[in-house]
Amino acid sequence: MAVRLSAAERRDDVLDAAIIEFAERGLEGTSTEDIARRAGISQPYLFRLFGTKKELFKATTARCFRETLELFQRAAEGLRGEEALHAMGSAYMDEMLGDSVRLRAQMQAYVASSDPDVREVVRNGYGDLVAYVQRVSGLGAEDVARFFATGMLLNVLAAMQIHDGSEPYAATLLEGLGKR
Repeated sequence: MAVRLSAAERRDDVLDAAIIEFAERGLEGTSTEDIARRAGISQPYLFRLFGTKKELFKATTARCFRETLELFQRAAEGLRGEEALHAMGSAYMDEMLGDSVRLRAQMQAYVASSDPDVREVVRNGYGDLVAYVQRVSGLGAEDVARFFATGMLLNVLAAMQIHDGSEPYAATLLEGLGKR
């Protein structure tokens, strides 16, 4: 007998499906039909849950940022200063850089930031990450900026699937970051 899911559980399932589809084709290139099919629901039900494709994209983006913040919080629990920064960076490298779906979804969120509604979600999510890193590390602007600049460079290398240093220029960049 099939178990009936609550609306909240169904929303989570749809977000799981949507992140895969949006990561592959972005906001503009993804169809709600494909998301509904992947989630195992009808397209009208998808719209009942989220209203519009853009609202679903925004919910998916907000969830990605929230999950990254939760990753940072778990990694830095009980730590401060450079130790907290190192723990968050290591957790990000271990859990996020190897997850091509989440990585591509994050990149698609930045691309879709030309839309003011999406841009607001991205700015808020990124701002929450910066505020948390600054608060838990207690470090100054230069160190916090370096942490995020390193993360963005690692994202780019991971997106090109060379964050292992397999290309000479990637090896050079990783060595410069002390990651090799």
